Amino acid sequence: MAEPGPVADQKSSAGGSTNSASRFASVNNLVLRIVSAAVMAPLAVLAAYWGGWAFALFWAAAAIAVLWEWITLVAGPHNRLMFSSCGSALVVAALLAWRERPVVAVFIVGLGAIAATVFAPRAQRTWITAGIGYSSVLLLAPMMLRGEDWLGFVALVLLFAIVWTTDIFGYFAGRTFGGPKLMPSVSPKKTWSGAIAGVLGAMAVAAGVAKLLGQFNTWAIVALALVLSVVSQCGDLLESHIKRHFGAKDASALIPGHGGVMDRLDGFWAAVLVACLIGLLRGGLEETARGLLIW
Repeated sequence: MAEPGPVADQKSSAGGSTNSASRFASVNNLVLRIVSAAVMAPLAVLAAYWGGWAFALFWAAAAIAVLWEWITLVAGPHNRLMFSSCGSALVVAALLAWRERPVVAVFIVGLGAIAATVFAPRAQRTWITAGIGYSSVLLLAPMMLRGEDWLGFVALVLLFAIVWTTDIFGYFAGRTFGGPKLMPSVSPKKTWSGAIAGVLGAMAVAAGVAKLLGQFNTWAIVALALVLSVVSQCGDLLESHIKRHFGAKDASALIPGHGGVMDRLDGFWAAVLVACLIGLLRGGLEETARGLLIW
């Protein structure tokens, strides 16, 4: 057998360098994800605990950031007039929701969507309208759930626990066990092992959070965690599909290690929407959190 020549040695060296660089980039990205999460998670919990104007401001900022990312993704970065009209509607809606006028807030969002269609090119009107709906859910659903009582805070903490556990368990289980891909045409890295681990972890953590924060029907909370964990992963896949449709890897680069705000909140968006709908169906506008938690 011939000994490796200089070219082969160079290729081997280049391959080793590439692998080392890839591993370094992966570790660096993980560190950024951990640091970003360590900053954002306590802020989200504190905002939920304070409630009132602080909570409204927190989610208004998140919704406006997501709206900006969505419009930039769909129509490019030079659409200030369209963004201003949509963003103004979200700000007014946040004020109305804070003043406990959620129905009027929804109406204002609808007016903002109509105004946006005036400035949006015809080919992009449907996508822009969908973006206003997407970002308004991220604003109004948490505020409807939070309300003014302790159960509202518990509902938000439970949601955070379910979504974050699903994400964390899914990430590490997928990297550790690998296996068949969940939906390779949409998100090539997600695996069935990660998805199942995320659901099981969320069910266990939700049961623990429920026991810690009150006296709830444990089996009902576990079943709720199962549903919301699956929904959270569907929200993640939906956002991946939208980004793939527009040829983007991340919604933006606002959050180090996570991409954009939409990348970070895609699972929470879907989970809080379904949680809010369950709460509204069972408790109405006045007791949305009770409708979600008390079975």
